[in-house]
Amino acid sequence: MVDLYPQIFKRKSIRDYHLEPLEEGVLQNVLEQVNNLEPLYDDIKVDLKIVSSDDVNPRMMKKAPYYLAVFSENKEGYKTNIGFLLQQMDLFFSAHGLGSCWQGIPQPKKRVVESSDIKFIILMAFGKPKVQLHRTSNLEFNRKPLPKISDIKNEGYIGALLEAARLAPSATNSQPWFFKGNNHVIHAYSFKPNILRAIMLKKYIKIDMGIALYHIKLAAEHLGKTVRIVFDDVGHEKTPNRYEYVASVKIN
Repeated sequence: MVDLYPQIFKRKSIRDYHLEPLEEGVLQNVLEQVNNLEPLYDDIKVDLKIVSSDDVNPRMMKKAPYYLAVFSENKEGYKTNIGFLLQQMDLFFSAHGLGSCWQGIPQPKKRVVESSDIKFIILMAFGKPKVQLHRTSNLEFNRKPLPKISDIKNEGYIGALLEAARLAPSATNSQPWFFKGNNHVIHAYSFKPNILRAIMLKKYIKIDMGIALYHIKLAAEHLGKTVRIVFDDVGHEKTPNRYEYVASVKIN
């Protein structure tokens, strides 16, 4: 199994693809990965389908040869669960020479939406990139500095976990997260946007939080830690002003 952790530091969103079909073996590997994703919440029904460019209206975006169409049962935490799941695919694509990009604007056609009995959530484009696949330096990331997203003392392994979260992708690079805690627990919070930003970002904030939580978990396990992502009463009680509690990462 390929270690996905290094991809955190070099993945980037790819928006320009070669449109020819991928080899059957490559698509089979993608499907196997889809079938082995680790959910954040295993009691939420999800459905991921590989669809072609003919199944998607790209609107203002360039076409990709393939998309993952993601559907979910509408239950508490479902958007965070989708972010956690699909970021595994984002890093998987990066590790296997394929480009990918979260797609907020394109929409699947009616036949795709009607092919599932649960709610359509989001698309992820993927295929062979026409541009350079990977970043060559962390300086290429346009991200907030750590003190802007956390008040946890940045030292030792906890700094590595926060850095992994800092580099996570988010809708319009909004980085809606803030982290509190210590060396044993990281409490994750999402900001409450103003009315204007809420119109644009409300759909994606909890998805973004799932992405960041997956990066923290992946980094912790890479460093030999065992983690559990749970609801924590203390974390909930410590919610900062204008933020919403999402979950806590317990670290052993």
